[in-house]
Amino acid sequence: MLNSGDPVDISVWKSDGSILELRNVISLRYSFYGGLRNVKILSFGECRKIRDCCIFRVNDCEVFL
Repeated sequence: MLNSGDPVDISVWKSDGSILELRNVISLRYSFYGGLRNVKILSFGECRKIRDCCIFRVNDCEVFL
């Protein structure tokens, strides 16, 4: 779902335990060994690096990565 190149909405736990809602993002790059994923927020043009283990929802579907 994330590697398809289609925009998705994801929910991520931050290090302080709060929830970060990212809307309209695409996955750019994934590091298998590091467990990190680069995502681009299309509405702002901002790139972020997030951990796969912290993603718990994709398009309102709960997931475990």
